[in-house]
Amino acid sequence: MKTQARLRWRKLFATNSSPAPHQGTLVLIILAIIFSVPAVAQIDSTLLRRVPRDTSARKAMNMDAVYNRPFLSVSKVPVAIGGYVEADYSYIGTDGVTEGHSFRIPRLTLFVASAIHRRIRFLSEIEFEEGGREVNIEFASLDFIFHPLVNFRGGVVMNPIGAFNQNHDGPKWEFVDRPVAMTQMLPATWSNVGFGLYGKQFKDSWSFGYEFYLTNGFDETIVNNSLNRTYLPATKQSSERFEESSNGQPLLTAKIAARRTKIGEIGLSYMGGIYNKFKDDGIVVDDKRRLNVMAVDFNTTLPGLSTYIVGEWAWVLLNVAETVGDQYGDRQQGGFVDIVQPIVRGRLLGFNNATLNVACRFEYVDWNVGTFQETGGNIADDYAAIVPAISFRPTSQTVIRLNYRRSWQQDLLGNPPSNTGGIQFGISSYF
Repeated sequence: MKTQARLRWRKLFATNSSPAPHQGTLVLIILAIIFSVPAVAQIDSTLLRRVPRDTSARKAMNMDAVYNRPFLSVSKVPVAIGGYVEADYSYIGTDGVTEGHSFRIPRLTLFVASAIHRRIRFLSEIEFEEGGREVNIEFASLDFIFHPLVNFRGGVVMNPIGAFNQNHDGPKWEFVDRPVAMTQMLPATWSNVGFGLYGKQFKDSWSFGYEFYLTNGFDETIVNNSLNRTYLPATKQSSERFEESSNGQPLLTAKIAARRTKIGEIGLSYMGGIYNKFKDDGIVVDDKRRLNVMAVDFNTTLPGLSTYIVGEWAWVLLNVAETVGDQYGDRQQGGFVDIVQPIVRGRLLGFNNATLNVACRFEYVDWNVGTFQETGGNIADDYAAIVPAISFRPTSQTVIRLNYRRSWQQDLLGNPPSNTGGIQFGISSYF
């Protein structure tokens, strides 16, 4: 029976099968605790079964990331749970001014999964940010499995724009901060209520995947916010997108990706829709203003060197009213590249399968691509950074990382950039 239970969960989350279950709310977390935690207290610990995932193997596609995680099951209980935690320290200054030493726990994330039926699966991801001040449903969907190439998903889905939005778990990365372009230009992590199709096809050493979703979308806060710039993440501050559309128009998100064994993966994605409220009680009050986002992502491992390279670049195109001013850009672009080189593998500090890495991240964002209408001068409002790092992985599911961040940011007028530098230290682990 123990072997059967283990095989059941391995089959549920196998990365070479069609994607796993999804649905969920905070109520399900409470139910999972009710079902699992008391059971653990009353049963022999040998009934606990962990379904591990090698998060450093880089074998699964990005679309598999939501369920390519370690889970813990209890005997025959039909619910598996998991999660990850992050904590960090920083000492950073800008132009010689620093606020001193700072500690934080940016996020604690819980996963709850269940095999409702062999063709109906569920997974949720609930994130507690900044010490619990914010609680967000990152993912909570049901999957109906019809065929490896045609499956239906509904609930709170992660819009598959780029790769980081799907594959964002802290323990998978060698850097304390998330990429600026993906979190402060694109709104990672970005999820909405909706429905769609996804699937995968395998041929020899190739894997092909696609996703297509219609969900709720953005609202006018992306050009009506306190930052006085076009800022897509502003929409995340409103939870109303989980209740209704801001304007009755769906947001379309689509992605195709291909992966070849021993080479890597490349993905092309698109996200677009009307973002403004153009009708009020049936009366037209504005033109329909459209938002379009395109992204390309890739990852590869250089043969012989084991050097892992991952990157993403995105373009934002926006129909902005002429009356809002030049500070609200109608074009944005940005991205990042991470280079990770293992230098020691094997037994380290008492851990049998540890890895010591050196890494470096290069990132850039331009929040306003273009020129001033009156003068023709270049609009700046950009950011660049380089982040060298050392990371130690005692296991593939846990990372200890030391970063040095150096960044330069220009204002709208292109004045001499502010210089920011400092040290960051952090830990992150699945549990």
